[in-house]
Amino acid sequence: MKNKIIMFWAIVILTILSIVIIKVKPIPLGLDLVGGSRIVLEAQTTENISKITQDMMDGLKSALENRINALGVSETMVQQMGEKRLLIEIPNVSDPKLAREFLGETAELEFKKPILNENGDTVGWEASGLSGEDLNKAAVGTDNAGRWLITLEFNGKGATKFAKLTREFKGYPIAIYFNGESISEPVVQQEITGGNAQITGDFTHDQAKKIVDLLNAGALPVPAKIIEENTVGPTLGADSLDKSKVAGIIGLGAVMLFMLFWYRVPGFIANVALVIYSLIVFAIFKMVPVTLTLAGIAGFILSIGMAVDANILIFERTKEELKAGRTLFTAINSGFDRAFTSIFDSNMSTIITCAILYFLGSNIVKGFALTLAIGVIVSMFSAITVTKNFMHLMFGTGQLKHPALFGLREEDINEAYEVAETKREKAKFGVLD
Repeated sequence: MKNKIIMFWAIVILTILSIVIIKVKPIPLGLDLVGGSRIVLEAQTTENISKITQDMMDGLKSALENRINALGVSETMVQQMGEKRLLIEIPNVSDPKLAREFLGETAELEFKKPILNENGDTVGWEASGLSGEDLNKAAVGTDNAGRWLITLEFNGKGATKFAKLTREFKGYPIAIYFNGESISEPVVQQEITGGNAQITGDFTHDQAKKIVDLLNAGALPVPAKIIEENTVGPTLGADSLDKSKVAGIIGLGAVMLFMLFWYRVPGFIANVALVIYSLIVFAIFKMVPVTLTLAGIAGFILSIGMAVDANILIFERTKEELKAGRTLFTAINSGFDRAFTSIFDSNMSTIITCAILYFLGSNIVKGFALTLAIGVIVSMFSAITVTKNFMHLMFGTGQLKHPALFGLREEDINEAYEVAETKREKAKFGVLD
């Protein structure tokens, strides 16, 4: 009994901790629940790129994910569609136009050296081999007058190139091009060996930040064109979320009423365990974190049904044991033990299916598989540990004095006990049926 009391308080502490996590930590919601933008990009061939390869698409996907992270938008999905297209879903975007321009724009930074005539005048520009690929990072800064500028930090190779460029063209301008347009033509005052540079110009803060974000995200390995864009309004997303809540409440309420009607007190215990189960699962969702979508909610609700199914198996087994004349303590233990194999086998089959869906399915399918798998794993703990502990604490040991508490009739129990007692008496005298 002491161990069961310790387990009871452990369950209470776990439940309280889950409630705290749910209250404190937010859960990310998917595009279908909060609204946002859905964009389809297609990789483009050029004079230098005659065929789009899978390596190019992988690089494009990685570069776009970096750009989205630079936007400060979380829980975005980037998924390949066919050979040349990428689907991007950006939830909760306040400025879809900014996202569209940011994703499709290139980020080509290039330093060009001057072409000088015999008089030393600049008559044009040519590439010097120093580009955005030589950067470690870029940042927005201000000069002494408070004007916006861009600071650059080169990597080791880039620092060497920049030092050589400033040494050779000391006293002459060098041109800084961004996406094919000159944004600054500073005159080199001295050789710069520290690997740092500044781009000054008539920038606004937004202009400077956009350039910095694009540079830090990296250039697209292959040009991409936005061919489709859809917007999911926050009203539609909120409506979907509200309907999901209502459906979940109605479904859970119906299940709880059935458990109370059919199993009486054990059904009440199962309902308490179900609430604890739901709190633990939701807390895990927030800790992982799991991006909650309509498909994810469906997986969660399905796992609740499976948790109830486990309790039904246990209680039916327990009732069979009581009808066979077992004592209450023995019947409860035997009910759990005999139902465990069925529960474990069915849940393992579900988990294996979830693993297959997660590793081979699309992002939407992955969300469903992940929430269902987490729910199924926790449901085993809920059914086997929580329900069993509460059953022992509430009913204790001995005979079942009130069969109605288990949804049984008095005659079912009395007849079973009479048969069991007769068998025990016969056994004393070595009489076998």
